[in-house]
This record gives sequence, structure tokens and C-alpha cells, in this order.
Amino acid sequence: MLVKTYCAAVNGLEVTTVTVEVSITRGVLFHLTGLGDAAVKESHDRIAAALLNNGYKIPVADITINLSPADIRKEGSSYDLPLAIGILAANEKMKADRLGDYMLVGELGLDGRLQPIRGALPIAIKARAEKFKGLIVPRQNEREAAVVNNLEVYGMESIAEVINFLNDKSQPEPCFVDTRKEFYEQQYNNEIDFADVRGQENVKRALEVAAAGGHNLIMIGPPGSGKSMMAKRLPGILPPLSLAESLETTQIHSIAGKTGKETTLIAQRPFRSPHHTISQVALIGGGNNPQPGEISLAHNGVLFLDEMPELPRSVLEVLRQPLEDRRISISRAKYTIEYPCSFMLVASMNPCPCGYYGDPTHNCVCTPGQIQRYMNKISGPLLDRIDIQVEITPVPFKDISKAQPGEPSEKIRERVIAARNIQTERFKNIKGVYCNAQMTERMIHLFAEPDEQGLNLLRMAMERLKLSARAYNRILKVARTIADLAGSEEVESMHIAEAIGYRNLDRGDWAERGI
Repeated sequence: MLVKTYCAAVNGLEVTTVTVEVSITRGVLFHLTGLGDAAVKESHDRIAAALLNNGYKIPVADITINLSPADIRKEGSSYDLPLAIGILAANEKMKADRLGDYMLVGELGLDGRLQPIRGALPIAIKARAEKFKGLIVPRQNEREAAVVNNLEVYGMESIAEVINFLNDKSQPEPCFVDTRKEFYEQQYNNEIDFADVRGQENVKRALEVAAAGGHNLIMIGPPGSGKSMMAKRLPGILPPLSLAESLETTQIHSIAGKTGKETTLIAQRPFRSPHHTISQVALIGGGNNPQPGEISLAHNGVLFLDEMPELPRSVLEVLRQPLEDRRISISRAKYTIEYPCSFMLVASMNPCPCGYYGDPTHNCVCTPGQIQRYMNKISGPLLDRIDIQVEITPVPFKDISKAQPGEPSEKIRERVIAARNIQTERFKNIKGVYCNAQMTERMIHLFAEPDEQGLNLLRMAMERLKLSARAYNRILKVARTIADLAGSEEVESMHIAEAIGYRNLDRGDWAERGI
């Protein structure tokens, strides 16, 4: 007897419906075709044990299973459930008339329980697009998949529950999630706030400008000056995620297996802070079984690289193309996949190996050669892609003890959102551009041309600091954002002056150290 069940293959963000064709004839062999990996081929043993522990047996017959389309890679253990159901239906141990209505995914434990899988959300989106009536997933994945409306999502504990449901012996209620209500309730985390940061007004201003225009930023200062503290508060002043952005971000985290049991949609902008020992593959994605890297997990959010020069230079250099294109294409011998990675890069670094170069309260013990080698770990082309470079100094104790609480994140966020609304209106007819940091050179000439006084000021800075053409464009982008925060239609000299002030690493005293 020939039976068909349906599941899905996830490659990158692309999901393909897979038809599981099961044919049972006389014989004693088991054939599994369709480009499955080792986990798929091992499913026979898991299925045999799961069925036996639930009162069924794999038939002693010639079982041929094809995963169609056969030229698409199938990876992971999520095919266990559709394979097991297909074998039972082909052996006439359960009804087969409802199998075409549902997509099935789930890993089987040896006791028949369903284990969680990766990619439940993109699979649910594909199931709805393919006009399936419903989707059957492990219980741990039901809320994640139920985000998709107009699709019945059933979370099941075991294969026995699935069999009873398909045999019309039980009628469980599909999972319902009020997506909009839960999304808006969880948008902001008030546990960390800029009100906790005392002093450092110039750095907080730089972070506000970065948030308003989506600019990359690096902070340079000694240990204990508050670099990490302020970076962690940056997501709290960014504009809220839209539902479309949230859906795209959640899909990436779903594929990576980073969503929790109670997760519906990711409502807050991601903040990823990988350790400086991270590898290239972990940062950009890929591997034998391709997975999103940290830059994709930070999509629509912030990627924070603490102690940036401590990362291997080869790892840092792979950031150059994603920072420009906001997508990463990973090509290997067996696959080519693409992930989105539109993130704000926020980095921090010490001014020297010991961390105290230029600190008024500590003596630096580094030699000029050591300082130069340390600073040269970050290449010029990578620094050119960082719009804002700001120096940070520790707040003296007397100022910490007397300083009033800082301005709360909510107030800063209001100004950021107002500036972003101006940019949304400016770029409403331009596809793929949403903030000033994404402007092309042509758009810079259209929207960020300074007045004559500002142009002269910029010319002097270019000649004195020997800035590159890319740095010139970065200054104009930042100046356009500063003007938006001020509510100015024109980019004026004061905006240019402030933007030039955010190129700290281009100044002569830093350049002498090898940058």
C-alpha cells in the first residue's frame, strides 16, 4: 500500500514542503531515499522503539520510503513523526484519509514522546502558504507555531496522541495565541535603564545619535569606565520592533533553536554579546548543518563586541561585507544559504593592552610598540565602516556620589523615535532603506548636503585628518541624523562639527599609534 504524509525541510530561511511517500510490499528490507542526513537515516531505530513501546510494530516487509523532492537536503530528526505515521498508515494500522490535511513534524523519543524541533515558526508559515488545514508539532513548539493565524496548530505529547487524533478518537483544541496582545505587552524591559548611568553625558549623546540613525559605534576607554554598562542599555532606546520585524527575527531564532517553550514572538530587539574567542563560523553562520551565526541572531538588534581587539583579526574582517550588504551569503561545497543580518554594531576597546593609556589616574605600562600592535588589530577598512567613534573616561568618585540619576531611557527613546519617523517619511519611496545609516552615496548627495560653512569645515577636517572617502560619507550620514534629532531640514555647520567630533580614532594622537 502507498501512503503519503507531509513535513518540511528548512534550509536557511527557505522552507520546502516534503512529501513522505511510504510503500510496503512483500519482503524484509528497509529503503530510505531522498538525500537525508545521518539523523534522518537513524530514524528507523527510533521509530521501531517508539512504536513498540506504544503497542505497534514495524511490519516485517519491504518498506520503501522516499522524501520528495529528492534533491533537497533533509537534516535533523524532525522527520521521525511523519515517517512513523506513514509506516503505520501504509500497514493499515491507522486511518489514512486525513493525512493530506496536516503537516507533521517532531522527533520521537524511544518511549514515543515528541521532542522539540527547530524551525517550527517558518514551518508553520509554509504550512499556511501550502493551504494545509493544520500543523501537528511537539507540545514545546505549539505556542511558537501558533503565532501564524488561519492555521490550526496542535501540540502533542506523544505519537499515541497523534494516532488517536488522526483516527478521530480524540478532538483536542488547537492552540490559540493572541499575538498582538502578547507582543505589545513584552516590548520593553524596564530592568536596565539609562537612568542608572551617572555622568558620561557625551557618550550617552553619541549612543542617542547612533540609535536615531542606526549607526555603528565604537567606545574607547579604560576598564571600568562603563562601556559595557551603556552598551547593554542601547536596545532600550531603539524604536520598538514592528510585527514584521519581529516575525523575521523570531524565524531566525527558531531555526537556531533559541526560542523557549513559552515563546511566541520576540518582542524586544535582540542584544547579542559573543565572547572574544568566537570563531568565524559561529559569528557569520554555516557549519556542517548550517545554522545562523551571531550576526544573524542580532538581526534588527545590536551586536556588541566587547574588547574588540581581542578577537582574531581574521574573525573581525569577515564583518566587513555583512556591515555593507546587511545580508550574509554562505557558500559551501554542499549548500549555499543566505541569512539577513541588519544589525547595529557596537564595540568597545581599551586604548592599549594594559588599558590605561591617557588615563589621568593610572600609569600606562605599555611600550609604544605594544600599543601600536594592539591598535593595528582593527584594520582601517573596518574602522571606516563604524560611523561613530567616541572616547570615554571614567567618572571620578566625587562626581558619581553627587551626580543625579541620568535621563531615563523612555525620554531618550521618544527623541529617537521622532528622528526615525522623519527618516521613514524621507525614505518611504525607496525600497530597502529605513534609516540614515543605510543611505547610498547618491542619497547622501540628495538628503545630506551641508551648507557652505559646513562644507568648508568638512574640507578642513578631511585634509587635516587625512580621512578616506568612506569616512567622508559616514560623517555626512551622522550629521544628517544629528539634524533630524534637532528637527532641522538642512544639515548645518553645527551638525557637521558634532559629527566630526565622533571620529576620535581619526585624530592625530590616535593615528600616531598605528591606526
